[in-house]
Order: sequence, then structure tokens, then C-alpha cells
Amino acid sequence: MRERHGIEVEWANEALEDPDALRIDPDPASRSGRSVRTIGNSTKAGYIVTVITVEEAGTTYGVNGWKSNEIDIRRYREERP
Repeated sequence: MRERHGIEVEWANEALEDPDALRIDPDPASRSGRSVRTIGNSTKAGYIVTVITVEEAGTTYGVNGWKSNEIDIRRYREERP
């Protein structure tokens, strides 16, 4: 994530732990239907982060993450519970 999108693991974890995070399961862009899109705030990054995770054998792995685009920011602000 750091090399491709400039997202630190700490920022991704903070977004995943955001109590107001929006979780979309499955991720609408997932080819396999196994990944989950989480859109959450990272105060350390200073912006909203989109994180893609997959679960395997009971463990959740972060596979990608980036600074959220306008669509995901709107989703975060309007669609979360």
C-alpha cells in the first residue's frame, strides 16, 4: 500500500477501526466476490481512506488501500449507519 498508494499500514488500520466506517461486503469492484471495502477516517493521515480486505481461515488481511476518491467520500458521509 505504501509503495503503490502512499498509505501507511497504521492509517489503514485506523480507518478499519473507525467506529463510523462504512463496510461494503462484498466490495462492488471485487472480481472474486470475497473482498470487503471499508471506508473510514484516518486522523493520522488527515483524510478518509478506502481499504480492501479479505478473510482467509478466520484471519482478515489488508490487500490494498488508498486515499478515498469523491465517490467513496460521499458514501462515507451519506451511507454509513
